[in-house]
This record gives sequence, C-alpha cells and structure tokens, in this order.
Amino acid sequence: MNSKQKIATLQWSCIAESLNNKGYAIIPEFFTAEECDSLADLYDNPTLYRKTVVMERHRFGLGEYKYFNYPLPEVIASVRQEIYPYLSAIANTWMKALNINTLFPKQLEQLQEQCRTNNQIKPTILILKYGQGGFNTLHQDLYGDVYFPLQAVVMLTQPETDYTGGEFVLTEQVPRAQSKAIVLKPNKGDMLIFTTNFRPAKGSKGYYRAAMRHGVSEVQSGKRMAMGIIFHDAVT
Repeated sequence: MNSKQKIATLQWSCIAESLNNKGYAIIPEFFTAEECDSLADLYDNPTLYRKTVVMERHRFGLGEYKYFNYPLPEVIASVRQEIYPYLSAIANTWMKALNINTLFPKQLEQLQEQCRTNNQIKPTILILKYGQGGFNTLHQDLYGDVYFPLQAVVMLTQPETDYTGGEFVLTEQVPRAQSKAIVLKPNKGDMLIFTTNFRPAKGSKGYYRAAMRHGVSEVQSGKRMAMGIIFHDAVT
C-alpha cells in the first residue's frame, strides 16, 4: 500500500474529532519499524540538509535537528503532499468556527505558492535527535506570516526501549486560569498531528482561540529521534 492509499484509509472523522477537542490526534503505526529505521539513517547524509541547528546555542533546549533541502526524499514528500488536503479541510473548519477570514487551499502546491509570494522558500521538514539530558523548550513553529495551523511528528525510536523520558509535551492556555499540560508518549512509527499555534475551543459565548505550544521533556537515557512535518515554508 502506497502513502496515498494508506492516508485515504485513515479514520479522518475520528482524527478531526480528536484535533477539534484536544488539539492533537495520534495515528498508530503510520510507518513500520523498518521505514522508521530508514528515515533515521538519513540523519547522517549531509547532502540532504540545508541547515543544522544545535539547540543549546539558541537556548531552544539540548539536542540537534536538521532541516531538509528541496527536493525532499520521495517518501517524505509523498506523505506531506497526500496528507495535506485532509488537514486543510479540518483547518478551514477551524477558521470558520473562529470567524477568521482565512481559507487554506486544497492542495499543498497552492500553499507553497502563497509562501513563495511571501518570500518563504526554505523547507521546514526536519529530523530531530536528542541524547541523554536532551529536551526541547515550549514553542510554536510559525516561520513567517504564512503558516498552516496543523503539523505532524513521526516517532523514529521507541520509548522505554531506545530511550526513557523524552515525552512529547503540549500546553494549552486556559482563559483566566493556569495553562494545562498534556504529556504524550507515541510509539515508534506513530504519527502525532497537532496544532501549530491554537485550536478552537467552545466557550459560553462561542468558540475562542486556545493557544497551544509544544516541546519535549528531558530524555533520561538513550537516544530519541523524530521527524517533523511542517507544511508552510520558512523565510530566507
């Protein structure tokens, strides 16, 4: 089964419901263990990347990540392109609920054209690697004025086997209260889809923007690797 067929068979109504209510959804076993290992092996091929970021130099955390160059490896490009139309439909229901005058295009190529018009031409797909003590501070992946409100991460290593700690953390700002923390431990091969910056939350007077950030808790032992799939490009 190719990526297009695999994505078409997903339970998108359940994924949409989880994203609407929680700001995230987990798709179990999206990639096989062998596919994850192949993706992780790409980390050591310097010809694939446009930039390497050492997190501690920028006070982002402790670890390292690399941004891919265009053209992306075929398997990554295919998943990104084929999953986008389903997510754009969800994103547009969010914009409508929040009365935001934004309509995301149905195809990824059209979003990329909007990015190019805004001088956002650098790919934002990345692979992240953390060793013992590694972590990622809470943040949002916006990269420019044009940004898509949903993104994904695929776990390339297995918690409690390849590493301990290193949980995926989401925080949601609750009106007139302290932020709520959500701690997740996706398995190797799982795809986690989550909001880039906010989700629509139902209040007494309709929907409001619930701001969310994400990060990674401290890795206690071993090596944690993941691939981030972001749909909008970055400024030069």
